[in-house]
Amino acid sequence: MTDSAPASNGSTAPHVIDNPMPHRLPEGENATPLEVIGQTSSSSDKLVIVMVGLPATGKTHIAKRICRFLSFFHDIPSQIFNVGDYRRQLCGAQQPANFYDPTNAEGLAARTMACDAALADLQDYLRQPGARVAAFDATNSTRARRQHICQTLQNLDLNCKQMFVESICDEQELLEENIRTVKLSTPDYREMDPETAVKDFKRRRENYQKVYEPVEASEGPSIKIINSKQFVVTNIRGYLPLKVVHFCMNLHTLPRTFYLTRHGQSHYNLLGKIGGDSGLTPNGVEYAKRLAQFATEFISKETLSVEEQEKNDDPKPAPKPRPARLWTSTMRRTKETAQFIPNNTIQHSWGEGEDSSDKEDWVQFRPMARRNLDELYAGTCDGMTYKEIEQVFPEEFKRRQQDKLSYRYPRGESYMDVTLRLEPLALDMERTREPVLIIGHQGILRILYAYFMGLDRKDAPYMSIPLNNVIELTPHAYGCHERRYCLMLKEEMLQDGQDEPVTSMPMAADHSSNTMETSVPIEAVPPPRKVHQRENSRPSLVLDNQADFSQDIEVEKAAQYDSNDPVMNAPSC
Repeated sequence: MTDSAPASNGSTAPHVIDNPMPHRLPEGENATPLEVIGQTSSSSDKLVIVMVGLPATGKTHIAKRICRFLSFFHDIPSQIFNVGDYRRQLCGAQQPANFYDPTNAEGLAARTMACDAALADLQDYLRQPGARVAAFDATNSTRARRQHICQTLQNLDLNCKQMFVESICDEQELLEENIRTVKLSTPDYREMDPETAVKDFKRRRENYQKVYEPVEASEGPSIKIINSKQFVVTNIRGYLPLKVVHFCMNLHTLPRTFYLTRHGQSHYNLLGKIGGDSGLTPNGVEYAKRLAQFATEFISKETLSVEEQEKNDDPKPAPKPRPARLWTSTMRRTKETAQFIPNNTIQHSWGEGEDSSDKEDWVQFRPMARRNLDELYAGTCDGMTYKEIEQVFPEEFKRRQQDKLSYRYPRGESYMDVTLRLEPLALDMERTREPVLIIGHQGILRILYAYFMGLDRKDAPYMSIPLNNVIELTPHAYGCHERRYCLMLKEEMLQDGQDEPVTSMPMAADHSSNTMETSVPIEAVPPPRKVHQRENSRPSLVLDNQADFSQDIEVEKAAQYDSNDPVMNAPSC
């Protein structure tokens, strides 16, 4: 390795560094932070999370969120073993409530068989090299069943830790919400009359309740989650168990919605430059105005349910206001995109009922600028076009093409670096109960989108997050529901800007078939003064997908923008 040092005559002479045994990182020149490659705790540490709780208490949701968080942000291999899935495979889906009666010997034997089959697969998983976390998702409602699970795991002789995560829900309103929004959509009740399904499910729950025994402190490490409000932690030790506890205390099972959007078109977007801190173009300002209307009319309003409308005497009831949050990065272009969103004050009740004494002032869309939402920093390449990077730094350009996830710009960041700084923000998103509008950047939103949609981390850099679109995400127990709104068509934009070369938006060959990078269909929401819609309805949608972590997404085709479109997919880090 050579360096330059001033010579005695004032000129610069090359200096050779004597370093025959350099410190070489196993990840190569573009080093990856240890916290995002699963090496913070020993790779031999194994943890089994045993879920406990009556049906409709959010166990599956909690188990899925725990495993998703650990695998995505910490690269800790995690897998869920849902006994309900095994029971459906062995016995069929739609079993009557008396199948779950503890006095039904035949039903009890079938359910025990399903439980043991799941436990056997869990053991096989833990024996695999690199397996770290397993979640055993079932009611596990009796002390005898839990002792059997613990004894089976101890006989494995893998020195794996165990902990119970018990979910308790005794608030009737929350329970009803869980039943109607989650349980009725499962295979057990699919295509069944909703009221009949609710009655059957409640009888099933009563059967489990007959023999339910809460987890006691003497049984081992545990955390009790009571109505997503109270937490009782007992004898938790070690990195992974404490990580799980910390995550659970930031989690809730209530429905919540996130709205992700890129900033409006910036001057650097128009020039094909990456990074920088430029302001908005006239097109960007127009999008900011439309986003403000969308936020005011849709995000901050709660459409009445069918049941509420039937109880309401008004044939055309107005949508109820709901508290909403607004997060931006600290970059100029995201703040300018938020400039037209009004910050009105509403009265909101945080407790039970509508007692006026319980209401407090809430400032709608109070802007919160967050550094961890700033765009991926391109270092010495900041402000350059991809063509310029290819010409000036051909080797760097080539490295990025080969591994976009781990590649780090010279003196800049990689997607792995950004993933690390987004972990606290993801915790905040899991904790928040109000709708959140996030105005960010393509690189940042790609990671958040991949996390909530259950996509592999290596696919995140190839997600298409076009300009002028709002992505609505609603996580739930079995995946994440997605809707997309286009507020401004490409054809409405005044200038197309500079075309970028295809090579500036690299696509790894092994990612192209299983990501949504290829033409995401969007239908436009008309401009502000031309919005036409039914009462209490949102603008027409095209992308309205139910993303299951184990299933592919089927997309209805409509207006499309290519992944290399220089306008709608303007250059980003």
